Amino acid sequence: MDTGDVPSEVLPGRATLVSVAEAAGVSRQTVSNALRAPGKVAPDTLERVLAAVEELGYRPSLAARQLRTRRSRTLGLRLEHWGGGISGSVLDRFLHALVDEAQDREHRVVLFTADDDAGEVAGYDELLTTAQVDGFVLTSTHAGDGRTAWLAGRGVPFATFGRPWPDDDAPAGPAEAAHCWVDVDGAAGTRAATEHLLATGHRAPAFLGWPAGSGTGEDRRRGWAEALDAAGVPARERRELAVPESTAAAASAVAAALEAPGAPSAVVCASDTLALGARGAAARHRAALEVVGFDDTPVAAAIGMSSVAQPLAEAAHLVVDLLVAQVETGGAGPPQTCQHLLAPRLVVRSSPA
Repeated sequence: MDTGDVPSEVLPGRATLVSVAEAAGVSRQTVSNALRAPGKVAPDTLERVLAAVEELGYRPSLAARQLRTRRSRTLGLRLEHWGGGISGSVLDRFLHALVDEAQDREHRVVLFTADDDAGEVAGYDELLTTAQVDGFVLTSTHAGDGRTAWLAGRGVPFATFGRPWPDDDAPAGPAEAAHCWVDVDGAAGTRAATEHLLATGHRAPAFLGWPAGSGTGEDRRRGWAEALDAAGVPARERRELAVPESTAAAASAVAAALEAPGAPSAVVCASDTLALGARGAAARHRAALEVVGFDDTPVAAAIGMSSVAQPLAEAAHLVVDLLVAQVETGGAGPPQTCQHLLAPRLVVRSSPA
C-alpha cells in the first residue's frame, strides 16, 4: 500500500478506527467487519483494510494478523501446584526463561492450572476449542504420559521439557519417542558429582534419591552408580537411600545412616531439597558429611553447598524454537533435530569444616 494514502497527522501506535477507514478508503463499519467478521468483507477489501491496520499500528493489529494467519501466536502451559521443598524454583526459572524467549519471538504464554494429567488435557481441549493457543509446552514428563498421546493424536503442536520415559524400563517405542523434547542429562550431573567426591578422597559416596517410579530420579541414580562402577567400588560398600521430596524425610534417613556402622562421609542427592535435609542431619550429628545437591537453587548458593546446575535458559530457548517451528509449518512435521539432551554443570562450593 502507498504510504501517501496515510494521513500525516496519524502517528504510529495512535491510529483509530476512523484513520484506518480513511487510509483504506472504506467505512468504519467495513473496518469493524474486517476485524470481527471477515467473511462479510470482499477479499480485496479485506486485504486493503488489514494492510492499513498493520501500517498505521492500530492496536488490534494482532487480531488482524491472526485473521490472516489463523494463528493466535500464543503458547499454552500448565502451571503446576507447589509441591513443597526448594527445588520447585527450577520450574519457576524455566517459566521465566520461557516467557522471555516467547516474547522475543513475538509470542505470548497463557498459563492454566490443573490437579492432574486428566485436568491438564481438559485444559488443552478448552483452549483449543476457543482457538486461544497454537500449541503447548509440557513439563514433568513421566512413564505412561497420556498428555503427549492426546496431543499427537489430534495433530496439535507441542514440545516437552523432559524426555519420554518408558514403562517398566522397556525401550521407548517409535510413537512415544517421536515428539519434540528437551531435557537435561541427569546421569551426567550425578556422575560428575560422584567423580568429584571420589577425587577428593571419599571412598564410597552414598546416594540420596526418590522412591522407585520416577524416570528423572532413576536417571540421576544411574549416574552415581556408573561413577562407582568405574571406580571399582564394590556393591557391599554402597549406601543408597530413597525418600520422598522432603527435607524432613531426607534428614531422618541421613541421620539413621550416620548412626549406623560404616556411615558415609559424603552423599550425592537427587535434589537440593534432599541435600538441605542431609546437611541438617549432618549438622545435628556434628558429622563432617560432604553433600552435593542437584538443581543449584538460590538456597544452595546462599549456604555454600555444591550442586548441579541445569541450563534452563538454553532449554527454554530450544523448547520455544521447536514448538514455534511446528506451528509455523502448519503441522507439516517436527524439525529434523527434534530431541535435545543438554549437559548440566557441577558447581563446587566450600566443604563443611
